[in-house]
Amino acid sequence: MPKQQGIKQAAANRKAFHDYFVLDRYEAGIELSGTEVKSIRAGTLNLKDSFCTVKNGELFVRGMHISPYEKGNIFNRDPDRPRRLLMHKREILKLGAAVAQEGLALIPLSVYFKDSRVKVEVGLCKGKKLYDKREADAKRQADRDIDRHMKSFVN
Repeated sequence: MPKQQGIKQAAANRKAFHDYFVLDRYEAGIELSGTEVKSIRAGTLNLKDSFCTVKNGELFVRGMHISPYEKGNIFNRDPDRPRRLLMHKREILKLGAAVAQEGLALIPLSVYFKDSRVKVEVGLCKGKKLYDKREADAKRQADRDIDRHMKSFVN
């Protein structure tokens, strides 16, 4: 059977970009069961309130909801269980130190298929204050207004 090529996005955490400044991005593999992979292919994945933790030199994602695969019967796992992320030990220790010392957070930004493997994009993030969120919304609205105005001149 030929291997799939390319990148296909399965889910994105849009709320993370609203709540955090993304300082750095990392790619990690994820440890899943077979029915979880089939469920992700079906698009039943929610990253909304998920976050990552470092415990005993291992990186885990918590709060990621993968709905049970409808044809999986006894092979389905708990939809909200913590799942281990696969990265090099050096990277995990570096991220753990940054989270502990600088008060940053590790947030999953997206889940995608790279070739035939499931990958998670993890962001090293700093929380936004309320005024930062308002400023970002105002800038986005201003950009929309400018685009709309420019479009009216073209037509």
